[in-house]
Amino acid sequence: MAIRAVLWDVDDTIFDYGTADRAGMRAHLAVEGLLGRYGSVEDALDHWKALTELHWRRYEATGGDWQEQRRARVRDFLGSPALPDADTDAWLERYRRHYEAASALFPDTVPVLDLLAGDYRHAILSNASLLVQEPKLRVLGVRDRFEAVVCAVELGVAKPAAAAFHAACAALGLPPEEVAYVGDHPDIDARGATDAGLTGIWLDRQGTGGRPELTRITDLHQLPGVLAGDTGFGAQDTFR
Repeated sequence: MAIRAVLWDVDDTIFDYGTADRAGMRAHLAVEGLLGRYGSVEDALDHWKALTELHWRRYEATGGDWQEQRRARVRDFLGSPALPDADTDAWLERYRRHYEAASALFPDTVPVLDLLAGDYRHAILSNASLLVQEPKLRVLGVRDRFEAVVCAVELGVAKPAAAAFHAACAALGLPPEEVAYVGDHPDIDARGATDAGLTGIWLDRQGTGGRPELTRITDLHQLPGVLAGDTGFGAQDTFR
């Protein structure tokens, strides 16, 4: 069957999350007077990134309250396990303002969405929360590009589980075989989508390679050719 719709990951796929997170946290820590706690700015940023990954993986594995995992991340980062919820939430809100000021789409996002607009429907499937992704997409000016935004926190299941991909396909009213999924993670995104019956596409912006079994692109400008079935548009893998 021909592909009729594209499901998109958000962070580090269409949105430069890595840059925004580090730039926003750098500015936030400077204002909060916290940079001196670490050997360098990079040490502080690396610690924040590691805690973000740790607490999200715990949340994926055990469930629980989404906001509480964010609070736990901040308490660990600050070394303040008894910090009240209100103070933790206020700290996160101050960080959010710096993060949004540093937020930007990748340069290829809007041009490729424009190229695909007439031929494909579009929606989002993210391993985050609507409380985060809906405002982010609006701030970035692209929310109206997507028919639906489906997020793991509200859905109750996360990628790479097939149920997450199938729920997003259902939101479009299409079977998996008529939907492609584009994301930056080879296993969570591309492999998960493929195993769920979609066309999984790994956006390997860093040119990592090494996964010849996956459909891989290194720039979104290669995506229209892949969706049209022209495999010559895919990135050549030199890491076989």
